[in-house]
Amino acid sequence: MPEISVPIVYFDRPGPHNTARALELARIRADQLDIRAIVVATTAGATGVAAARLFAGRRVVAVTHSTGFKEPDGQELLSEHRADMEAAGARILTTTHALGGVGRAVRRKLGTYEVDEIVAYALRTLGEGIKVALEMTAMAADAGLISCNEEIMAIAGTGRGADTVAVIKPANVQSFFDMRVVEIICKPRLGFERGTGA
Repeated sequence: MPEISVPIVYFDRPGPHNTARALELARIRADQLDIRAIVVATTAGATGVAAARLFAGRRVVAVTHSTGFKEPDGQELLSEHRADMEAAGARILTTTHALGGVGRAVRRKLGTYEVDEIVAYALRTLGEGIKVALEMTAMAADAGLISCNEEIMAIAGTGRGADTVAVIKPANVQSFFDMRVVEIICKPRLGFERGTGA
């Protein structure tokens, strides 16, 4: 049976200090696999700008937090970063989070968890970045910004920045469990530190 060996980088701790290295690893593997679609999580926009510039000439989709994520009508994406991403050719997706929409409203109002947030907690056993990578991939597929018929590179993180990169076979939200993590390129090793889900 044929096999391939691909190195996985495990960061000793999660966070934005891993961003440059995560992007470098994403670029190397995307080049090797000729991946043309890149989906990147971005909050204020700095990671999205860096990815848009690094992957110029490819389809880059920068997925932001939904408007109202922190406060009603609030948007964390800074206007200057939006302009820089668009100038570099990236598409920006701001929409309801696939694993935190109405279910989150039920939890906040009624104090009980719904299926979407339970799925999110299960995915966090692999790390926050893996959960975000899968979630935003499904969101980008639902928006028609990526195809479910080609592997994509997903770049996400724990909080801010990027510390997780995976090759994913996308699916739409209604087919979420058909999505596949094809390769994990890098992620935090996840010890028992505060904020790592431990």
